[in-house]
Amino acid sequence: MSEPPGPTAGTVPALTVTGDVVTGLDAPWALARLPDGDTLVTDRDTGAISRFGPHTTGVVEVGRVPGSVHRGEGGLLGLALSPAFDRDGLLYVYTTTDSDNRILRMHYSPDGGLGPAEVVLSGIPSGSNHNGGRIAFGPDGMLYAGTGESGDKPLAQDPSSLGGKILRMTPDGTPAPGNPRADSVVYTLGHRNVQGLAWDSAGRLWASEFGQDTWDEINLIVPGANYGWPVVEGQAGDPRFVDPKAQWPTSEASPSGIAISGDVIYMAALRGERLWQIPIRGIEVGTPVAWFEGRYGRLRTVLALPDNVLWVLTNNTDGRGSPQSGDDRVLAVRPS
Repeated sequence: MSEPPGPTAGTVPALTVTGDVVTGLDAPWALARLPDGDTLVTDRDTGAISRFGPHTTGVVEVGRVPGSVHRGEGGLLGLALSPAFDRDGLLYVYTTTDSDNRILRMHYSPDGGLGPAEVVLSGIPSGSNHNGGRIAFGPDGMLYAGTGESGDKPLAQDPSSLGGKILRMTPDGTPAPGNPRADSVVYTLGHRNVQGLAWDSAGRLWASEFGQDTWDEINLIVPGANYGWPVVEGQAGDPRFVDPKAQWPTSEASPSGIAISGDVIYMAALRGERLWQIPIRGIEVGTPVAWFEGRYGRLRTVLALPDNVLWVLTNNTDGRGSPQSGDDRVLAVRPS
């Protein structure tokens, strides 16, 4: 499978899909590359974590996250490896339970699968939608999580709630040193539903966010800042809030995962069914360019690999898409 060249913007590279990395995934949500070159993928609906790659034949389930419950957009969502994974073998997940969303960690080994689950952080509001779910370790070694307000809009402006926030914590789940409040894991507030987190070469954090009916957003994250939801949506010019660096009509985006490669943000769009390419220009962004519009359906996650290779995860088997033969799949994308 190959993709003809598409539009370019200045020096931003053109993109080509070179083929499928893996096919036949069910309701996948997140990817994590293991040190040995294999990859783990979460199944939102069943709570399973599976493995594929050069050391595995096909897609093999390695275990299920205890207590994971699929409800609407909730279920087994984000996935991250400990920064010390080579030594501790710890795997972190963000999952929905009967009572909340929470972050768990488990020991993983290729032979033994998943060990017992330990709660890192609980009490994140959950609902049938707006569960957030992306987790990632930053360059500072701290764990970040994007959450949603679970459909209860005022939670996003409530500093005592974990809903509608970006959270920053130690690997053990305690408030990270240097947080806006020493006793809180809340890093920023005023978010509707954050599902993409990535850092540029200068160590700046960028996040994607679902809007409601008008504007989806890409934001540059400033510690302690308020991003406005539900008072404002998109670029409002209100000095109380931080405006997004770029925005899109919800029909063109509905963004989930992002990755940064070569100081370009790559943003997977669900409803928009395209990959957005957004060049970073210091603390601003250049003109976004859309790729593969409507060709592969809903796109959930982007993973940046060495040599500017991207893996893009489709999401057509989650009940909202129109699966093609072989869905869901991971697409290999290269600059051309």
